[in-house]
Amino acid sequence: MLGFGIGLRSPHYDYVLDNLPAVDWFELITENYLAPGGRPRAILRQVREHYPVVLHGLSFNIGSAEAPDADYLQQLKQLINECQPAWVSDHLCWTGLHGRTSHDLLPIAYNKQTLAQVSSKVSQIQDTLQQTIVLENPSVYLQFKSSDMSEADFINALVENTGCRILLDVNNIYVSSFNLGLDPLAQIRAIRPDCVQQFHLAGHTHNVSHIIDTHDQAVSDEVWTLYSQACEHVGAVATLLERDDHIPAFTDLMQELDQARRLQQAALVRPTHQPESAQQQRA
Repeated sequence: MLGFGIGLRSPHYDYVLDNLPAVDWFELITENYLAPGGRPRAILRQVREHYPVVLHGLSFNIGSAEAPDADYLQQLKQLINECQPAWVSDHLCWTGLHGRTSHDLLPIAYNKQTLAQVSSKVSQIQDTLQQTIVLENPSVYLQFKSSDMSEADFINALVENTGCRILLDVNNIYVSSFNLGLDPLAQIRAIRPDCVQQFHLAGHTHNVSHIIDTHDQAVSDEVWTLYSQACEHVGAVATLLERDDHIPAFTDLMQELDQARRLQQAALVRPTHQPESAQQQRA
């Protein structure tokens, strides 16, 4: 377990290398570092001298019926060999068709047909990379009529089929649950705790009728509460703070990360959730 990390973004390159802040690890957006030359790859090598890293990608296109992108996977293998990440993650979604990318994380239908297709693709990618991959639950804004499984049931079955691990994005759970009228804590508790490799924390934009996953705000109070509850359910899991727009000073992110550390530590010493007694259930 890596502890508590921050998503490394280019405005913070100089600060991180000059100050070596007390962060346990960094998560890097895979696609920004695939080119073998250039400043990003040089920065990665310098960061890797001082910190563990995790690669978090956008290009597995897991939900598409197309075969995995062989060229992308070969570039990724070379990057993995160079920086030796603790693990490699991507998203449980689809991102494009016929070689064209949407530049967005598009939802999938949760049903047996999609499960079989996604399971096959995950297995192919894991065989190519020769390692277990980690997949993140996306933020969603609609449900497919063809879905006949919950997201948690789909995730649990995918883990059972492939042995992959889950990046549980607590903010995404909150965003999706609000948009779809679901109970976010129930969604958390329905996921197998033993399959969670990592947590994500981020901010969002609340538009009253719906929430957009923007990663441009501080973590909301509601997401902090849900994170604490997720820690009670899952236990001590590596936690990553993301910010992709309106990026503040690195020290401000460190304060948020410290809050995550305090909340997880407090959750781990609280008594675990106990089922109601038979007498309470009868009442």
